[in-house]
Amino acid sequence: MARNKKLGRKLRLAAALRSNRNPPVWVRLKTKNRVTRSPTWRNWRRVKLKA
Repeated sequence: MARNKKLGRKLRLAAALRSNRNPPVWVRLKTKNRVTRSPTWRNWRRVKLKA
């Protein structure tokens, strides 16, 4: 990937990075650990972005 990215691509990559986080701890406590990761969870090697 290029070092210098276009602004639109950089914003899409940043949005994908933010959406790949774990849910907050209070969600795990509220659901008694039934929800441990986000439904939008993505692995960088297996699933490629269309960014």
